Amino acid sequence: MVLPNDPIMLLSMINLKLRDFYPTLDALCEDLDEDKAALCARLSAVGYVYDPQRNQFV
Repeated sequence: MVLPNDPIMLLSMINLKLRDFYPTLDALCEDLDEDKAALCARLSAVGYVYDPQRNQFV
């Protein structure tokens, strides 16, 4: 799956998938074959960090 380049679209897509399909960020990254650190860095660059308690980027 190709992730969006726009960071806000990426945030929206990732949070939707975490909410509807994946119990953890690790599960999402494994299933989509994405680098967790790179994904977190992309979203951190626009002010969002992963909250495992909420299972979303906030």
